[in-house]
Amino acid sequence: MTIRFDDRVAIVTGAGVGLGRSHALGLAARGAKVVVNDLGAATDGSGTSSNAALSVVEEIKAAGGQAMAHGADVSDPEGVDDMVKQAMATWGRIDIVVNNAGILRDKTFGKLSLDDFRKVVDVHLMGSATVSHACWPIMREQGYGRIVLTSSGSGLYGNFGQSNYGAAKAAMMGLMNVLHIEGARDNIRVNVLAPTAATRMTEALIPADALALMAPETITPGLLYLVSEDAPSRVMLGAGAGSFAQTRVYETQGITLTGEITPEDVAERFADVTDPEGQEELANAFEQTKKYVANASKARGLTLDWG
Repeated sequence: MTIRFDDRVAIVTGAGVGLGRSHALGLAARGAKVVVNDLGAATDGSGTSSNAALSVVEEIKAAGGQAMAHGADVSDPEGVDDMVKQAMATWGRIDIVVNNAGILRDKTFGKLSLDDFRKVVDVHLMGSATVSHACWPIMREQGYGRIVLTSSGSGLYGNFGQSNYGAAKAAMMGLMNVLHIEGARDNIRVNVLAPTAATRMTEALIPADALALMAPETITPGLLYLVSEDAPSRVMLGAGAGSFAQTRVYETQGITLTGEITPEDVAERFADVTDPEGQEELANAFEQTKKYVANASKARGLTLDWG
């Protein structure tokens, strides 16, 4: 199987440097026409410059590809709308959205201002939603779309001093779950990439010899698969240093209590609540509801006709 993107149009946000640049170059090398979006801001979101995006566009063109730059702030609906309109006017379709743009404003929760909390959530979560929302009707009309939301181990597992970043990155799972369900009918596949790479955001946090193994180019192959013709959907793919793994969320079988239920009952049975034997993935929220109601009905000797 050879993965190609000929005649496909991709928007990559935060594509001026680091992972975004690697993703944009990787897509272009395999035939995609690429909108290189980058505000040109510092890692904390301050300042703007078009130099980085234009440089990536020139790299793509020098290699024989097609690309255009756009400096929209991904959390600004008007700027995003202009970017989407320019892409449509130039190439007539949008097939792939790689939501990669992000900033860091790290502090412990007690010292973090709510303004800095909101700004990080705005860029990561609202930025991903804004760009995806602008492209959603185009993808539905085409009957084709591939969207990747960028998460992080900080969101999936936690990291000291990153409550704002972690909250925004954990939200990518919820957004993916719903967009996967809503997009399935129109062949819109939605996945999450959770990378760990040597970038401006990590260079001060990771030893130099480890950084040497964590080039963005070791992650981009996973991204390219997640936006390919035969891509899966609703997958959270961890990636770094050439390693790839899937993160899944499971629910334990749990217990069902009847009669007058007390917190002491829950405490006494908590080992059973958390017992991993029989744990399973749930396809949607109603599966969980049905599970609980079915268990409650069975415990009471009732027969319930619900799916």
